[in-house]
This record gives sequence, C-alpha cells and structure tokens, in this order.
Amino acid sequence: MKISKNEIVELIVARLQTEKARAADMFAASAGKVGVRHCYIENMLPEALAMEIYHAFPKLEQMRLMSSFREKKFTSKHFDQFNPILKDITFAMQDVAVVSIIEEITGITQQIPDPTLYAGGLSMMGEGHFLNPHIDNSHEATRQFYRTLNLLFYVTPDWELGNGGNLELWEPSVRKNETIHSKFNRLVLMETTPSSWHSVSPVQVDRLRCCVSNYYFSPVSPTGEQYFNVTSFSARPEQTARRALAWADNKLRQGVRALVPGGVGPKDVYKAGGK
Repeated sequence: MKISKNEIVELIVARLQTEKARAADMFAASAGKVGVRHCYIENMLPEALAMEIYHAFPKLEQMRLMSSFREKKFTSKHFDQFNPILKDITFAMQDVAVVSIIEEITGITQQIPDPTLYAGGLSMMGEGHFLNPHIDNSHEATRQFYRTLNLLFYVTPDWELGNGGNLELWEPSVRKNETIHSKFNRLVLMETTPSSWHSVSPVQVDRLRCCVSNYYFSPVSPTGEQYFNVTSFSARPEQTARRALAWADNKLRQGVRALVPGGVGPKDVYKAGGK
C-alpha cells in the first residue's frame, strides 16, 4: 500500500473524529481507577496499513538495546535509515489536525508535539524484556515545556494479553495496577503527571512487541504548579530490593540534574538526516 504522510493524517483524523465522544468519556471516567487518565482507540488505521507498518520495523541490529535493572527494550529514532512509512506514521501523530482532536478528547489544552522525539520513536520488546514502574521525565530536553501526554500505537498482529508486554497503569504507591492490552492497531492515550506511574509487563513469548511512541508537551503545568523530575523508577510490589535501588538511583540522577540542568552526555533526539 503506497500512501503519503498526509493521507495517513487524514485517516487518523477521520478515525479520531468517529471515536471522539467515546474516547473522551473513557478518558474522563478512567481517573477513578488508578488515578492515571487514559483511553484507547481500536482499529486506528486500516488493517493492511497497520500490517505494513509492523513489517517495516527495523531489524534488532539496527536498534539500540536499553538494558538495566530499570528496563530492557530496543529503541530507535533513526528514521532516515528505515522504510519511510515508519517516519510518516510517527510524525503524522504530530500533525496539527491530530493534536487538535486529541486536545478535544483529553481536555488538555495548549499541547505541543515534539519533532525531536525526546524519549519517543520506535520500540521493540522481546522475550524477557520489560519496563519497570516509573514516571516519565517531566519536560522535554530544553525544560521549557511540561510533558502532558503519551501516545502509544501498538502494531504487532495477533498479540495476546497473555504474551505480556502490556501497558500497566499504577496508583501512586505502586501497589495496584490496571493492565491495558498492547493490542494490534490500538492507540493508547495516557496522561503524564508527577503521579502517572506506568510500566510494561515482562514479555512471556519468543516474539517482538512493536510500538510507535509520541509525546506531547505544554507550557502549562498539568498540576498548576511548577515541578521538575527526571524519569524516576520504582519496581513491582514483590521486588523489595529493586525498589530500594531505584529510590537511591532516582535521588542520584535528580541531584545530578540539579547541578547540571542540561544533563550529562549526548541527547537522544531525532535529527533529520540521522546525524
């Protein structure tokens, strides 16, 4: 299926318009569960197009392995090295028309997409991969804008709930969670605040779970107050030692950012041309 980015935008806008009222109701009602507002839209794109996006995902050797006690997954934003459809679907989610409808669904205004894909891009998780409970970095790289929303588009066909690799939303003590199935062709919208704890359950099968990630930002604080935090991890309720390690690790990294506001090391952002 040969299709342009603008055509993908039109398809996304049409689907969001159809599902807008239902998604808005779900987003508003979800606040009473674990405290993280969210909703999802099924059959986001025509099935053939979603399959094409899945089959275009790069090989593992073309991606970066993130591996620590916090997480294990493959990521990349080197779109200029891959099939153009991956770049098109990613940046279609940042189109002004898409942002406008997402604002209507969530009620979160003044949202700004991030063309540098700070923390966004492609991710793949294989057997044994996971992402422990965490809250996202509160800002983009310049620290001018607050992170407000995660947009997660899952494209692995026939992905069963029992496969793991599912999004988990946690209440603030990180003791109780709600599981959101990483179902094929499903777009999940999840708010980002200092209490939006979330994770990805360990993958249980010898398959790759593929996701296209985007994040929106805003000059307005989601809480109405100023704050800043690095990506901060906890652990699953039974992982007592890992929770203690994560707490110390968070304190250390937060302290470093207080001393060096721009952070240390190179920024993992998208640059046209892949440089």
